[in-house]
Amino acid sequence: MLLAALVGVALLSISIAHLLWSLGIMWPIRDEQVLARAVVGFPGVTKMPPRYMSFGVFLLTLATCIIAFSVADHASGGVVLTLLALVSGVAFLARGVLGFTAGWAARTPEQPFRDLDRKTYSPLCLAIGIGFFVLVIMRLI
Repeated sequence: MLLAALVGVALLSISIAHLLWSLGIMWPIRDEQVLARAVVGFPGVTKMPPRYMSFGVFLLTLATCIIAFSVADHASGGVVLTLLALVSGVAFLARGVLGFTAGWAARTPEQPFRDLDRKTYSPLCLAIGIGFFVLVIMRLI
């Protein structure tokens, strides 16, 4: 359960940030252009993506948070829940690895996103992905 809590809290934090952005609340940076440069990273970005996109990410990360907590309970969800946890793990591992590729660096050169992605976002995605795989393995043992 401790691992599920660690993964779940990380996902809940990401989810809350995206919910705030979907409501038009610029947090933790109040200047929209500076925030966009920190969390989007595409060349010339001056504003945050449309609110519906942030709301979609909020829903996805909230769902994966629920999956992380649920998969820790061996009696819940059956095969479908296990598969959802595996898909979540693959998705986060893929995003984590992507952040270290030259192609992604070329597509997202804005600072401070480039440094934040390499030092925080991608390693966090790798950790979440590994966490999901460990949760699945623990569930199957």
